[in-house]
Amino acid sequence: MGDEVTLIGSGPPREGMPYRFLHAGAAVRERFERFPRLPTLRSETAWEEASFVPGLLRRYRPVDYDVTLTCSYPFTNWALRRPTLGQRPRHVFVTQNGDWPAFSDQAEYRLFGCDGLVCINPDYLERNEERWNCALIPNGVDIARFSPGPPARERFGLPAGVPLVLMVSALIPSKNVGTGVEAVAAVPGAHLVVAGDGPLREEVRRQAEQLLPGRYHQLRVAPDAMPDLYRSADAFLHLSRDESFGNVYVEAMACGLPVVAYDLPRTRWIVGNAAFLAPDRGTAELIAALGRGLAAAGRCDAAVARAQDFSWRRVAGLYRDFLGQVVERGSAPHL
Repeated sequence: MGDEVTLIGSGPPREGMPYRFLHAGAAVRERFERFPRLPTLRSETAWEEASFVPGLLRRYRPVDYDVTLTCSYPFTNWALRRPTLGQRPRHVFVTQNGDWPAFSDQAEYRLFGCDGLVCINPDYLERNEERWNCALIPNGVDIARFSPGPPARERFGLPAGVPLVLMVSALIPSKNVGTGVEAVAAVPGAHLVVAGDGPLREEVRRQAEQLLPGRYHQLRVAPDAMPDLYRSADAFLHLSRDESFGNVYVEAMACGLPVVAYDLPRTRWIVGNAAFLAPDRGTAELIAALGRGLAAAGRCDAAVARAQDFSWRRVAGLYRDFLGQVVERGSAPHL
């Protein structure tokens, strides 16, 4: 949109992207799974973020920017808002990982601050709009990459000719992958593919060996291969109950995949009527919804249409407007 954008990240550069990339290394979170849980370092992801900050500080020159943007708290937020000589850029925080830093006054959250708050769902907006300068902006999807197309099961070593249910999820308690194993086990002949990793990998594997012998596949998939993986499945299953915004819903819908999930207000706000929803914690209803989703494989035009509402072009326009308003307005008043 004519602006100069810099991305400072720990991953590899991607060719052809319209931004300047600066690499700042970080240790992978799996290295920290057995580390102690301490204040501000309560999980392996917090340890991972802390390992990213030294490289970030070496790369980040405040004078080069009008506004900074992150969804990581506390360490990245603190690094970007640290005192500087001269004027500090305005700072916008995105509630991708939850709005607790903006909402809570406990522990390290008391030190949170920003000049603009991107609320990625209506719940967060309602809870924070009186305290912070807020905008409701959902996450988006690159519909040029995530779109309907032929399956590519051979690429991932997946069986042909069987109903394939896909979960894209970290193997952590809040994602309820074990419940997904139980649901798929109740569908005769269905196979479950889990794209993701995490501390529960062995627990889920043992459960799948008991309930889904020969019908369970756990993969680690590079981002550029994800559209092909979605296209290779017959239904998409996601059972997180407290997620800020399920990007995976939008990616699956954009690829024409039937989405099966719990019927929760935040989920319905994303999927609209283009999904197969079951009452929260209703096992029989979840299995029935999964059956309906599998029966609809290849016939989900409504899901593809719904995903257009979350296209990157539309979301980018919302971000550009809000970032411009934050820079023009200056520091936002807060209580």
